[in-house]
Amino acid sequence: MIPARNTDRTWGWTARLLHWSMALLLLGLVGLGLWTAEVETDMYAQLELVQLHKSLGFVAFALALLRLVWRALNRTPDAPAHASRLANLAAAGGHAALYLLMFALPVSGWLMASASPLQELYGIQNMVFGLFALPDPFNPGDQDLQELLRAIHFWAAMGLLAMVGLHAAAALKHHLLDRDSVLRRMSWGG
Repeated sequence: MIPARNTDRTWGWTARLLHWSMALLLLGLVGLGLWTAEVETDMYAQLELVQLHKSLGFVAFALALLRLVWRALNRTPDAPAHASRLANLAAAGGHAALYLLMFALPVSGWLMASASPLQELYGIQNMVFGLFALPDPFNPGDQDLQELLRAIHFWAAMGLLAMVGLHAAAALKHHLLDRDSVLRRMSWGG
């Protein structure tokens, strides 16, 4: 049975659930964001997709916060004994970059939407599933700031895709070449 808390040998089910739900949510958000930017549909359908993207982005931010707190309150399983100092540094740097991007994406998205002059023009708020509005720090909006934040948001998404690819490649390397437990302890066993 998988423990709820992490041990020196494996990640607990809580960390695993947060890891895999964040992975699916963030990859889904990148896909939805890219598709929403390209889809040609009426303005109301487009607005609904954007509001869904904003709402899911808020969930991603909340889960990233929860994940950071959980990580701070729990031990991290030990690195494989055969891992070099350089490999451990690369893993730590890769995880730091992933965490940075997990926060940069929703924050830049919220700020980008808040900076849009269309918010005031059409009376659009940054709603989270229609339940509550996020604060609007840019009232009135600023088109130049919105475009800068759009670029940051886009490149953060591309950076996330690159880091997830490297993260997955490293996990597969551990599993297939090193034949250690790194992938197993975050998926089906320790």
